[in-house]
Amino acid sequence: METEVDKEILKSSGAELLPDGRRGLRIHGWEIETLRGTILTSLAVEEWESKLQTSHLPEMVFGENALVLKHLGSNTKIHFNAFDALAGWKQEGLPPVEVPAAAQWKFRSKPSQQVILDYDYTFTTPYCGSEVIEKDKEACFNVKQVERKANTKGEGSLQWENCEDQIDLAALSLKEPILFYDEVVLYEDELADNGVSLLTVKVRVMPSSWFLLLRFWLRVDGVLMRLRETRMHYVFGKDETPTVLRENCWREATFQSLSAKGYPVDLAVYSDPSSISQRLPVIKQTTQKLKIPRKV
Repeated sequence: METEVDKEILKSSGAELLPDGRRGLRIHGWEIETLRGTILTSLAVEEWESKLQTSHLPEMVFGENALVLKHLGSNTKIHFNAFDALAGWKQEGLPPVEVPAAAQWKFRSKPSQQVILDYDYTFTTPYCGSEVIEKDKEACFNVKQVERKANTKGEGSLQWENCEDQIDLAALSLKEPILFYDEVVLYEDELADNGVSLLTVKVRVMPSSWFLLLRFWLRVDGVLMRLRETRMHYVFGKDETPTVLRENCWREATFQSLSAKGYPVDLAVYSDPSSISQRLPVIKQTTQKLKIPRKV
């Protein structure tokens, strides 16, 4: 949900809303915007399946939804979209999570259909964002652009470096005006009533920094929970070289392992990943930084 902010607070923070009804703002050399649209049409589904070389997509894919953060001085663009996330799912190609035999019938589209789950129907993705340097300053973001590979003519790639730095959670907990907040859904699937697979991204902009959370949440009822989160943080004017910090954390546990530890297995308890994330063991964690060039 987008927030409404007093214009005087925006002005005193060096920020201004984007024109022409766009969702977002400009602040300290950054343009931050969220885009929203409807789910893919049947024609668009066919096009995406062809490009991704698959016959399976989540039930609800919001192909026009995106979060875009652009550093205006260098034309560096960090963005999040469903197509790139699903390309990551297709490339990772995890084996399908085993579903109890009693629940497999739910995956049938027809009563007589034989159920063959030979692909990762959870749509788990390693995706942690897309980033490019736009060399053409007249280029603008739209859904067609995200369907291309990053290293196309007119765009250059960027490199994240492993580091020991950590996102300053204490600074993020300080009370500051929220100049802009929004959350967009990239895709969602209810796994034929066997759980949920959900990819969302949310952004928060304060006078001192911007912060975002990309979250993939999976719950296969009675079987598995998986949480993959990417956090990014940028502090305005902190360093001579603009630097974005990124933390990736993957957590995963079976219902059986949680039950063995004495945790309840009531599904209502596991509807909100924020409330139970600490119960899930960490299986992968990395911290990286992206140094942004001041000019193209």
